[in-house]
Amino acid sequence: MIKHKKFTFNPFSENTYVVYDDSDQCVIIDPGCYSPAEKEMLKDFINNNGLKPEKIINTHCHIDHILGLEFVADTWDLKTYFHEAEMSIYRSGSVTAMAYGIPFRQPDVPVEMIDMQSDISFGNSKFEILFTPGHSPGSVSLLHRESKSVFCGDVLFQNSIGRIDLPGADPSAMKETLMDKMMSLDDDINVYSGHGPDTSIGDERVSNPFIKQPNLIY
Repeated sequence: MIKHKKFTFNPFSENTYVVYDDSDQCVIIDPGCYSPAEKEMLKDFINNNGLKPEKIINTHCHIDHILGLEFVADTWDLKTYFHEAEMSIYRSGSVTAMAYGIPFRQPDVPVEMIDMQSDISFGNSKFEILFTPGHSPGSVSLLHRESKSVFCGDVLFQNSIGRIDLPGADPSAMKETLMDKMMSLDDDINVYSGHGPDTSIGDERVSNPFIKQPNLIY
C-alpha cells in the first residue's frame, strides 16, 4: 500500500507529493519547491524517512509544477516523466516565469515521455495513467486503485476545476475529461489535486458546480 506526503510550495501554493511504499522507493509528483527553505524541507523529509527517489512524474508542466524540477533531478539523479503533448509547455517555462516576475532558469533535466500503453511503476507499486487533458494539452492523472487514490494535477479541485483560459487549454477536452474520465471513477476514490485541499470523487459528484452543470465549463 502506498503512503504520501503533501507539500504546498512556491508563490502559486502548488501541491507537490512524495509517494512511497514499503520498499522505501518513492516518486516525486510535480516538484514545485522554489525557495531554499522549501527545497530543504523536501530533502529533509526524504532523507529522514530513508526514502530512495526513483523518478519524477509531472502531471503537466505549467511553471508552478516545475519550479523545483531541476533541483530534484540533480539532487537524486532522476529523470522526469510527462506526456509528449506537454513539451511545448515545458519548454516555455522560463518565458512564463518572466511574465510572472519570477526568476527561473529553464530546467535542463533528462526527460522521458510517458507511455500511455503502460503503467508507471516504482518500488512494489504502480500507477495507472489516465490521459486527462483540458487544463493543459497533455495533462495526466495517476490512479492507484488499491489505495483508492488519484493524483490529478490541476484537473479537479475541491468544488472547482483547473483553469481553461491558459495557452493550450481546451474547454471541450476538459468537459470530456471530467465527465468521461474522472466521474467514471468510484465515489470512494480520494482526489489529491495540484492546489487546495484533498477531496473525493463522491464529494465532487454532489457538490462541484462544474460537475453538476458541465455547461459552465464553456
